[in-house]
Amino acid sequence: MSTDIAQALKDLANAKALAASATRRLAHAGLTAGQAAYFALLTEEMTQELTRTQVHAAAALRSTGAHKLDQESFQAITDLGPDPTIEEIDAAKGRTTTGRTHFKDAKGLMTGWLDIPRSTAAARLVQADCLLGGVDEAGEPTEPWLPELAVQFEDPGIDPRLVASAAMKLHSVRKDLGEGKAAEAKKQQLQAESAAFLRSEPKSARKHINDLVAQVKAGKRPLKALLDGIGIFKRGMRKGLVEYLVRVLPSQSAYIEAYFANLDNPSTVAGNRQGLKDVDAQFTGGETSGWDDEDSMPDWAKDRPGEEDIEDIEDIEDDPPDEDDHHSEEEDIHPENEDLHSEEDGLPTEDVSTEAELASGEWEDLKPERRRLVGFMALLMSERRPNGSPPEQQAGFASSQVSVILDWEKMQEQAEDFAVTSSGIQLSPGEARTVLCTAGVLPVVLNGRSLPLDLGRTQRLFSKAQVRALRAAYRGCSYPGCSMPAQRCEADHLDPWEKGGRTDIESAVLNCLIHHTARHCGLFHAVKIPGSRPMVLLPPELDPEQKLRVNTYFMTPAEALEAEALAEETTVRWRAGLLDVEIAEP
Repeated sequence: MSTDIAQALKDLANAKALAASATRRLAHAGLTAGQAAYFALLTEEMTQELTRTQVHAAAALRSTGAHKLDQESFQAITDLGPDPTIEEIDAAKGRTTTGRTHFKDAKGLMTGWLDIPRSTAAARLVQADCLLGGVDEAGEPTEPWLPELAVQFEDPGIDPRLVASAAMKLHSVRKDLGEGKAAEAKKQQLQAESAAFLRSEPKSARKHINDLVAQVKAGKRPLKALLDGIGIFKRGMRKGLVEYLVRVLPSQSAYIEAYFANLDNPSTVAGNRQGLKDVDAQFTGGETSGWDDEDSMPDWAKDRPGEEDIEDIEDIEDDPPDEDDHHSEEEDIHPENEDLHSEEDGLPTEDVSTEAELASGEWEDLKPERRRLVGFMALLMSERRPNGSPPEQQAGFASSQVSVILDWEKMQEQAEDFAVTSSGIQLSPGEARTVLCTAGVLPVVLNGRSLPLDLGRTQRLFSKAQVRALRAAYRGCSYPGCSMPAQRCEADHLDPWEKGGRTDIESAVLNCLIHHTARHCGLFHAVKIPGSRPMVLLPPELDPEQKLRVNTYFMTPAEALEAEALAEETTVRWRAGLLDVEIAEP
């Protein structure tokens, strides 16, 4: 057994050397496009495997008490170098001591000897507890806290980075679950739902698991407690910027999201890029369309000789703590702030800019966060008319039209998610009643048979009523994982008009500009399902399983699970020849 362990460690050392050698050669080689793609694929697969290795290594450090190794043992391990023999590895077994050592525990060893950040070290140990098992106070091994995710963590077909990050999110609510059988049942439900998301649609799993955790942390808090927590809080000056923290009710958030959706749309007056640029210039000194020539510019807007453009590097990370700061393990991990796609997890962060935005105008290099601030400042700076009404619509002024989808059956069952906005925000019964009392209600009946929403061959383009119905039903782009909201999508004919297709609701989907074009280029297929919403069939190179899929990004977790189950069932019936589906022409 000892020789097997030594051989495995030797293989790991060889793998490190091979990876380094291959990288040096490939970095200066004339790769073809195909070779570059294979290079990137191998690198990501290797990174995934490395995530498993890191968690297993952390668990091994703790279970063996490696932090108690004496000085001679650490020196012997260091002396092994990058290319040791099996005999040298076998001889460096190490010797622990009961005396004073350099490190207090496994986390201290990882931080002090391996130079792993404290938060990362703490996170790996928590992931080991959840996915591999831990050690109790008596030194006896314990079972994984999340056994179902533990199985997925070792599954080569599932990205272990997603599983490890999901485990961290679920671990962060352990105190909110309480104790007893009810708490254990709730934990098992969270674990099962998280595993289902990771297995069915990893791209949307991040969002839905975050939503599940947020629901647990929110609980059924009384309205007074919610109202006590909302507001705009000034956090002070930091790195030359003034920070504010905004906390709002879900119903208020729905209006903000609707405002952002309109502001992000470059085809509207409110989202006009040049107009927003003019507003931004009032604070930054940039050029605007209102200056005919340099003579008409104010002094602060003119280029000053000798000044060079300086690249603006955003730094939103916290300042590193002083070395002598003392932090608890809870502070190291920061479970409340951790996102499933954070860089610390080793996962790529999602780009909040959309592909359609990047292709739509000259000012799209401005980040959406800054663009939305510009619109907000335009509201604050507006001069209102004598009667108190806002000025004529201009850049930055967006009307917030919120669509709320009420599910009658869920309302009868008193389900928590019976009222959901088109952006996927769940409203409480009280908030839903308030919206019905104060808003202009546009009723939209889904799955009705006598709706005047079919135009047949009488009209080429979809009507406003049809588009409103499509937005309420589908909420966003049909492509799995796409985060483009319905307001930025186009109604897409599944039956080509030029070949006799009809402008009917049952033959339409919503697609963003990018995926609308991609579908007509044959890069993926829309599939018409009898009695159900259209689904998507991705090409084999993107989905070897060739499953029918639905974009669940704008759904609540409960809705997403139901939609995924329907897609699975539909796929099985289709393959068994029990369902007559129609793959739409590009």
